[in-house]
Amino acid sequence: MKFLIDANLPRRLENIFKEHGYEAIHTLDLPEGNATPDLAILQYADKNNCVITTKDSDFVTFFWLKNRPEKLLLISTGNLRNKELEEILSANFDQIIAELTKHRFVELTREHVIVHV
Repeated sequence: MKFLIDANLPRRLENIFKEHGYEAIHTLDLPEGNATPDLAILQYADKNNCVITTKDSDFVTFFWLKNRPEKLLLISTGNLRNKELEEILSANFDQIIAELTKHRFVELTREHVIVHV
C-alpha cells in the first residue's frame, strides 16, 4: 500500500508511514509541489495506486460522485499541533491499515477510525 499525503497535511506524516514499512510521498515531491491541482493528485494516485491522505473535503466529493480515488484516508481531526496529529495517527495506524485493506474510504478523527461504505 502506498500513500500520497496532500498539501494540507505536514510532510512529517510521511515518516510515520515509512517507519511502518509503507511507501509514502508528499505533494511537495510532485512536480508542482503543494500547488498540484486536485485532478493531478487524483491522476497520480490512480497511476501509482496510492491512498490519498488528506483533510480536503473535495476528495470526499470526488469519492462519492466520481468514484475516485480508489482509496481515501480522510484526516478530520480539526486543527491541532503536528505532534498531536502524529500521535493520533501512530496510535491508530494498525487499525487504519486493517480497514484500508478491506475498505476504500477510512476517516481518522481525534477519537475514532470510521469506515465509510
